[in-house]
Amino acid sequence: MTKKQIHTQELSYRLKTSPEYSQANLAWIVSLVLSILLLLNSYSLTEQISKPYVFIGFVVYALFTVIQFMVVLLIRRDLIRFGHIRGKTRALGYIQLFSIATGNVFIATAAFGLIKRHKSAEYTLAVYMLLTQLFIIAASGLNLFKPYVTDTFLPAMFVLVILAVFYLITLMIVAKYVSSERAHPRMRVIAYILILTSITGNLFALLLALTLLAKLRKANYLSTSKWETVLERLTRSTTSMIGLFFIVFLFSISICSYLTFDYALAIDNNYGAILQQPSLAYPFGTDNFGRCLFSRIIFGARISLVVGLLSTAIPVVIGGVLGALAGYYGRRTDNIIMRLLDILYAIPGILLAIAIIAAFGANTVNLILALSIGAIPSYARTMRANVMLVSTYEFVEAARAFGSSNWSIIFKHIVPNSLAPMIVKSTLTIGAAVISTSSLSFLGLGVEPQIPEWGNILKIGSAYLESHSYLAIYPGLAIIMLVLSFNFLGDGLRDALDPKLD
Repeated sequence: MTKKQIHTQELSYRLKTSPEYSQANLAWIVSLVLSILLLLNSYSLTEQISKPYVFIGFVVYALFTVIQFMVVLLIRRDLIRFGHIRGKTRALGYIQLFSIATGNVFIATAAFGLIKRHKSAEYTLAVYMLLTQLFIIAASGLNLFKPYVTDTFLPAMFVLVILAVFYLITLMIVAKYVSSERAHPRMRVIAYILILTSITGNLFALLLALTLLAKLRKANYLSTSKWETVLERLTRSTTSMIGLFFIVFLFSISICSYLTFDYALAIDNNYGAILQQPSLAYPFGTDNFGRCLFSRIIFGARISLVVGLLSTAIPVVIGGVLGALAGYYGRRTDNIIMRLLDILYAIPGILLAIAIIAAFGANTVNLILALSIGAIPSYARTMRANVMLVSTYEFVEAARAFGSSNWSIIFKHIVPNSLAPMIVKSTLTIGAAVISTSSLSFLGLGVEPQIPEWGNILKIGSAYLESHSYLAIYPGLAIIMLVLSFNFLGDGLRDALDPKLD
C-alpha cells in the first residue's frame, strides 16, 4: 500500500469517526428536503393562490440550510488539514442555535453537538430535554390563535416556560460541571428536581436525573456499568436520539394537552369552520365537521402510544415468562408450552385481532387484548432461545451449587441477563402495533369512531383526498413519523446492546 493510499484512508477514517461531521451532514440534507417541501407548498396549483407564510418559512429554512452546508465544508476542511475542528468553526454552532425558532430539530441538535467539544451522555440528554420542552411550548402556544382556550391554559403555559428556563440552566450546569467520568456533588439536588419535573412527561429529564444519581452514587468514578455504556452508545447515535425525541415529545404533549388543549375543539362539531385550510387558528385545518385537525392529532397520540405500549408490554411479560419456563425446564414442559403457542402462532396476528374484535366488539380494551394475544408466541420464542443460551453459563451452575431454587435462578439470574434482545424486539415491534391500531381503526374495528385516533382521522381524510388532501396527509405523516421513530430507536438499542462492540 502506497503512502498516498494510507493518507487517503486516514482522512476517510477521520471523517467517518467524527460525530460532528456525520451529524452536520444529516442535518443539512434533511433541512434541504424540508426546504424543498416548503417551497412546493408555498403555492397551491389547484386554487392558484400563493401562501406567503409558507414561502417565508422556506426562505428561513433555506438560509439555515445554506449555513449548515458551509459548516459541513468547514468541518471537513478542519478534519483534513488539522485533524480536529477548530474553535472558529465550532463558534458557527451558536448561529445555528437560532434554528430552534423554526422547529428544525436536526440543525439545532447538530449545533449543540458542534459547540461542545467533549460531549457526555448527560449533556446530550440535557440538550434533548430542553428541545422537547421548547417544542411542547411551541405546540401548545398555537392555541392562542384559536377562538377560545381552556381555563388552565395560561397557568399551564407559565409552568412550562418556568420549566424551560430551569432546563436551560441545567443544560449550562451539566455542560460545565459534568464529564463522562464524574459529576459535581451539587448535581444531586438538580437530579431530584428533574425527577419531580418529569411528571410533565419529559422522559429526558427523568433519564438525566437517573444517570446523574447513578454517577454520584459510584465510589470509583473510573468504573463504568454496562447500562452506562449502553446509554453512552445510544446518545452518540443521532437518528436514534431524534427518534426518541419524537416519541418523548408525543408522550409529553399527550400529558400536557390535558391542561393546554381544549378537548371540545377535537370532538365538538363547528359548522361555521367546516373544511378550512391550514391557518394560525387551525394549523392543520379542519375536517368535515369543523373540528380542529391539529387538536385531534394531538389527542390521538394518546391512543396510539397507549395501545402501542400496552399491546407490546403484555406479550413481553406473558411471553417472557412462558419462554423462560420452557427454555429452563425443557423436555415435557418445553413441548407443552411451545406446542400450544405454535397453534396460536399459526394464526396471522391481524386476522386473529379482527376475529377477537368482531366477536367481543370494537373498543380500546378489546383492541389492546387482540393485538397482545397474537404477539405472545413471538416473544416466548425469543425468550426461550435466550434462556437456553444463558442457562449454560457458569454463574447459573454456581447458583445451583449454592442451593438456589429454580425460580430464583430463572428470575434473578437468567431472565435479567436475557432481557437485552427482548428490549430491542419490543422497541422494534411497537411501530407494528401502532400501524395495526391505525389499520383496524381505519377499518372500523379498532377504537370507537367518536374518539380522535389517528386511524379514525385518516379514515375521514381518505374521503377528501382530491379536494382537501391535508385531512389525510397530516395523520398519515404522524403515523409514519412515530413508526420510524420506534424503528430508529430500536436500531440504536440493538447496536448499543450488541456484546460484540464491548
